[in-house]
Amino acid sequence: MSGGAVSNTRFNGAGTHCNGNPMKTSFTGKRDKRGDWKPDEPIELAPLLAWPARPMAILKWLFGYPGYFLPWGIIYMAFPIVTWEYLTPALAQMKSFEAWWIGYVLARNYALILAVLCAWHLRLYVQKAQGTDYKYTNRWLARDNPIFLFRNQLFDNVFWTAASAVPIWTAYEVITLWLYANHLIPYVSFREHPIYCVVMMAAIPMLRDLHFYAIHRLIHWGPFYKWVHYLHHNNVNVGPVTGLSMHPIEHLLYFSGIIFHWIVPSHPIHALFHIQHAAITPAQGHAGFERVVLHEGVEVQTHDFFHYLHHKYFECNYGGDGPIPLDKWFGSFNDGTDASTEAMNARFFARMKQKQAAEGGGR
Repeated sequence: MSGGAVSNTRFNGAGTHCNGNPMKTSFTGKRDKRGDWKPDEPIELAPLLAWPARPMAILKWLFGYPGYFLPWGIIYMAFPIVTWEYLTPALAQMKSFEAWWIGYVLARNYALILAVLCAWHLRLYVQKAQGTDYKYTNRWLARDNPIFLFRNQLFDNVFWTAASAVPIWTAYEVITLWLYANHLIPYVSFREHPIYCVVMMAAIPMLRDLHFYAIHRLIHWGPFYKWVHYLHHNNVNVGPVTGLSMHPIEHLLYFSGIIFHWIVPSHPIHALFHIQHAAITPAQGHAGFERVVLHEGVEVQTHDFFHYLHHKYFECNYGGDGPIPLDKWFGSFNDGTDASTEAMNARFFARMKQKQAAEGGGR
């Protein structure tokens, strides 16, 4: 399970396996004999819940760049605000389930996911604008591989996203909007309770981390993994479209976080943010690149390495790399260093020995 020995091969400025001439980057990484690369610095956990408390570090993490809000937090918060204000029917029109507005929401969600996935995939995997610079492996998405539908990883990922993810996401959203329209769940106004509503917006990514960790550990349990979660883990070498490539049962669990807003007083923007965050952030979390180069000298971190390690090793980083260090607390955190990976392997083999001993003792 551990990585191969590091070679002396160095890549500087332009990655391999790319079309045309990719732009120059500041990448000077080394790849091992398998073609894998990892960042020099280990993954650092957010300081929010660190002890002893570090107030200045927390403020820097919250409001600095990069940080909790900048750049990605604010970008993702903008999506539901624009959606609610301009791309959602009035609540009065959604008091009954009617084909026109349900179809509209479905079409809007297909357009949204298409725009997000294209923004990531076209630049990194079609244009290959930065080659393999900052890519964790020098391999591209699989073709002619029988474990994927149509023997093609991209087509497989697109199928599960379009045929399962978007319809199930939309179903949860439609039910939630209908519940709001009929005053069946608690509603809170931004105008009347601005502080509460702003705090709720800021807390939603944390709530998502808690929910994701819980369901992710559940679907790594034997039967669930064998019949459901295996489909997502067919993707060891991930790409942006991999993020929502899941079994329908996994989609039902994954998008169920929106049910929180059926119980806790919220505005529809909060519910939209919760489910859109679940829908569009996986493209970033499965990008397969540590950084996206927007222009020569302008590079943006993806924070993808945390979850990439989960796809590579399976036995670590079940949650997100947000402010609640659940993997650290439950002993499944891998910071990407050799020492952390060796400790992960030791835990895995110790569990296997215990399992084998238990099975042997039961005979």
